[in-house]
Amino acid sequence: MGTSILFTRPDGKTAPGYLADADGTAPGVVMFEEWWGLNEQIKETADRLASEGFRVVVPDLYRGQVADTRERAGHLSQGLDFGDAATQDARGAAAHLQQLGSKNLAVMGFCMGGALAMLAAMHDREFDAAVTWYGYPPPEAGDPASIAIPLQGHWAKHDEFFNADGVDALDKKLKAANVAHEFHRYDAKHGFYNPEGLGNYDREAAESAWRRTVEFLHRTLGA
Repeated sequence: MGTSILFTRPDGKTAPGYLADADGTAPGVVMFEEWWGLNEQIKETADRLASEGFRVVVPDLYRGQVADTRERAGHLSQGLDFGDAATQDARGAAAHLQQLGSKNLAVMGFCMGGALAMLAAMHDREFDAAVTWYGYPPPEAGDPASIAIPLQGHWAKHDEFFNADGVDALDKKLKAANVAHEFHRYDAKHGFYNPEGLGNYDREAAESAWRRTVEFLHRTLGA
């Protein structure tokens, strides 16, 4: 089980989060939540990743609020400053991991958090790798071709939020820029890792994507 923490952002503000700890030399992962917020499911995911040998910090983007309906989740996500979260919260969480002894760092996220992970990969220089699960930022948020670290993506073929055409366009742009990346597509719907969420949980896809994520993080972070 992890613990609630406070960490300091580059702008000096204090932000809350959740720490799932590992040993002193474990690589660090900043994990971004889905649009539901820092709920028990995302905490359990962080704990699971810690059990694989990583120290994990999940910034509490909604500052204590958690959604239990799609309408509430949409309202909270619309009120979020994505640029602030992907830079200030991400970098503050990364610094906290470094202070705890993690030298190599990755950023990852699910849905909304996947888009934030990609934004952090574009704009922050603290990270050595990034993983996005069924989420990417809009074109106006930045240029994915600027990513200079290995990127892994997990996508649902039947995604109503981040459709296959958008994933294909992103893949093409990354290939044209020679960004080191690997995309995996699953015969599933959006949010297939979350057994609660939208009711689209797919055990086979979830476990396959999880194994690939863990292997990728070990490979890129040297763990």
